[in-house]
Amino acid sequence: MKNKALLCGLAVALFVAGACSSPGTANQTTNSTTTTTTSNTTNRATTPPASNTTNTATSNTSTANTTNTASSTAGAQDFMLVNETGVEIDKLYVSPHNADEWQEDVLGRDTLPSGQSVEIKFNRSEKAAMWDLRIEDSKGNAIEWENLNLLEISKVTLHYENGKGTAEVE
Repeated sequence: MKNKALLCGLAVALFVAGACSSPGTANQTTNSTTTTTTSNTTNRATTPPASNTTNTATSNTSTANTTNTASSTAGAQDFMLVNETGVEIDKLYVSPHNADEWQEDVLGRDTLPSGQSVEIKFNRSEKAAMWDLRIEDSKGNAIEWENLNLLEISKVTLHYENGKGTAEVE
């Protein structure tokens, strides 16, 4: 069943990416929105394994189409992640708190510059409430946050001051 959900999620992501692509947007990098779909795995380790995560980046001109498609499969755990760390985030992992390994990097080949945000979207069938978050910079420095109740959180703003990472949740 998980494989079927993964294939459906991947098909939707590919459809959305194809529908949102147009010749005039290939070189636009400002005001972009990244929509990421995540589903549950049961393992967590320091080195992220491949998992059931799909990443789709779209330009601001096609965000409405992505949002409408994503809304039909949105999960209750969906949230906006805002990077106010002063550092570009190279890798981003979101995994259920009870998992033994981190899921796949939800940014894929993308990065999240400071001052930018990303929408993290879950499959509507996802049931877990408590999630852990891990970010890494290009040098492999990492910060983790645990036990985020994503059923009650819609926005997470990450900060880094005086050598310490903090998260503000809404």
